[in-house]
Amino acid sequence: MTSNAILDKQLDSFFALTNDIRYVALYRNQQLAFRQKDGISDNSLLESDKYEELLVNPSLITIARQRGNIDCGGMNYLIVRYGSFYQLVMPISDGHVSICFQLSANPITFIDEVLRVVGDLPDALAV
Repeated sequence: MTSNAILDKQLDSFFALTNDIRYVALYRNQQLAFRQKDGISDNSLLESDKYEELLVNPSLITIARQRGNIDCGGMNYLIVRYGSFYQLVMPISDGHVSICFQLSANPITFIDEVLRVVGDLPDALAV
């Protein structure tokens, strides 16, 4: 199986968690795979999403992790509330997972399920 096919299968695992997921990105070992669900209104542009995953989310993770490590016991995940969706960003050992949820969903209720899927990813234990 090619690395792209493996990443696609991993994306499918996240989409299978709930119909409330709009978008999933997986950034592992400097390789980005992402996909938007069809038929979603108020989508962001895929080109914009690409740079969010390559630049913004890694920066947010670094800043929040450094702050969390000072005296907060670390950082496990971030949730950003944009106008049209929530975005859950979770660091993994070789990158990050980014999942956008409908506003009607509560991303916190999916943390354990996301961690289970992350734990099932080969060589990508959550950090």
